[in-house]
Amino acid sequence: MTNSASDFDTKLTHLRDEIDEIDSDLVNLLQRRLSVTSKVGQLKSSVGKPIYDPAREASLFAKRRLQATESGLSPDLIEDVLRRLMRDSYISQDASGYRCVNPACKKVVVIGGKGKLGAVFVDLFQRSHYQVAIIEQTDWVNSETILNDASLVIVAVPINLTTQVIQQLNNLPTNCVLADLTSIKQSPLAEMKAVHAGPVVGLHPMFGPDVTGLIKQTIISCEGRYPDQYQWLLEQFEVWGAKIYPVQAHEHDETMSMVQVMRHFSTIAYGFHLMSEGADIEKLVAMSSPIYRLELIMVGRLFAQDPNLYADIIFSNKDNVDMMKRFAHRFLELLETVKLDDKEAFTSVFKSVSEWFGDYAGDFLEESKSMLLKANELKKS
Repeated sequence: MTNSASDFDTKLTHLRDEIDEIDSDLVNLLQRRLSVTSKVGQLKSSVGKPIYDPAREASLFAKRRLQATESGLSPDLIEDVLRRLMRDSYISQDASGYRCVNPACKKVVVIGGKGKLGAVFVDLFQRSHYQVAIIEQTDWVNSETILNDASLVIVAVPINLTTQVIQQLNNLPTNCVLADLTSIKQSPLAEMKAVHAGPVVGLHPMFGPDVTGLIKQTIISCEGRYPDQYQWLLEQFEVWGAKIYPVQAHEHDETMSMVQVMRHFSTIAYGFHLMSEGADIEKLVAMSSPIYRLELIMVGRLFAQDPNLYADIIFSNKDNVDMMKRFAHRFLELLETVKLDDKEAFTSVFKSVSEWFGDYAGDFLEESKSMLLKANELKKS
């Protein structure tokens, strides 16, 4: 080995040792930060404050981005690091438990509490020190006893079983709050109000069962009856970190036909088309741009789940058929401009849609950049 090569190796080793020392210091600092954020979680839980504080988070990002710029660092890099740290901080705070908003609640009963979504709420109620009971199919023989002193009953069963289950809840305590977690709201609300004279609320958690907490998650709330008597439940969700979005049941179902039904159906149709065309998925992945890879991830993600879940959502409301027919008509209408080689008409439609999106188009473009970077980082090869 030449002297110059030896000198290079020596300098490189020294620099790497310095990097290792800095990395070790970073780990120690992160451990110290985690210890403090855990204490924050305990303090917030003791007074019932939500873990997520959007104003505090926005202020923190603004300060650290400015500091990064003044230090000659990338503010985007610092924000990315902080967001990752804050996700872990929320998890550590989440593990601290939560204040019980309604200590007078005798018992929470979750029907379907061993299911994936039901289990999320069972865990959260238990961490807030509520007495929780679960009813599954084999427990119905004892359901009268289990429900006898319930203050809250949540129906967390598949859509196709919801009506059948609700109709069996015709002897609940008068002041018991009855709620459901299904992705349609008009029909379950009507059924709950028909069988129970007490407080009723329709809920739709806008997240899947893979969540470990409700920080930054949304729960849609549809008023049923006596909202003042179930306000404590919505407050409990907020303590867990969730945002409550109130809306009328018919508005919810109309919106879900676009947010869920049409989106799921078009995704399934696209996957069906790829399969029917005999597309080589390995080549699709290998030759994908980051944005198409992300789209392909979302398609593949759907087909990794229970088909009955999506069938129930799509088949739950016959009015959804009309929505999907209108979508198909517009698809063919736009396709006709391509067939006729009418680029002017095509770009005119594009511009009209862009104007309709307004500022959201730019906002979504910025949001998608970080998602694309993350998707690219997670590539296995």
